[in-house]
Amino acid sequence: MHNSEVSHNHTPNLLQGINVFIVLAVLTAIEFFIAITSASLLLIGIVAILKAALVMYYYMHIYLLRDVDKHLDPHTYEHKLTSNRFGLWLFILSDAFLFAGLLTARFNLMGLTRLHLDQNLGLIVTVVLLVSSFFMNRAESQMKLGNNKGFLLNTAITTLLGLGFVLGVVAIEWPSAAHEGITASANAGSAIFYMMTGMHAFHVVTGLIFLLIILRNGMKGLYTPEKHWAVEAATVYWHFIDLVWIFFYPALYLIGKLA
Repeated sequence: MHNSEVSHNHTPNLLQGINVFIVLAVLTAIEFFIAITSASLLLIGIVAILKAALVMYYYMHIYLLRDVDKHLDPHTYEHKLTSNRFGLWLFILSDAFLFAGLLTARFNLMGLTRLHLDQNLGLIVTVVLLVSSFFMNRAESQMKLGNNKGFLLNTAITTLLGLGFVLGVVAIEWPSAAHEGITASANAGSAIFYMMTGMHAFHVVTGLIFLLIILRNGMKGLYTPEKHWAVEAATVYWHFIDLVWIFFYPALYLIGKLA
């Protein structure tokens, strides 16, 4: 059997998506508990890496990059799909360097201290984003199963949750931080907070635009279980946004003593 055939026979396991989400939720709770008790940088880092690994493998399907058949006709959909996947992951890798730079700047400027941010609000918006990833995974699974209504419903829920995350950060967290004297011009630490959350929020907004596009196309019936690259790309990108926040959340809200 060709690898191209294998790539289309990955039957979506809806229960697996639920189990992964439960594990992510438990790890997030453990992460928060560590922060308010021992505040161990090592333990928080380990939890974040575990969460990232789960998202990359089970939600972003990084293993699909191995499904390559060198004997495919370059004009076939399967060959184009393989090329598109590599192209998308190269983009994600390049974008990851931007976020890695911001994360490095945060620790370079603030060390093991953190701003006086609302940890409860940080946890809430994090949970909202994690839940959105769960529904995005469901949306992709429903498309693979040929359930267009399920795809549309779960994509719409993901969109609403993503919008809720952006509003939580920009409309609630930023004014709350400013009330605490954390403004972009206050100091370098405050500036990097707005840079990190602002850049991430910008990517969430672009992700929302992507979701609206596939939602519209889904309403027109343009996707099938065999051909839905745009849905897969939007899913991977959305989970990448979640992946970034998995590291930004502890870096901003949990790690270090109050400055």
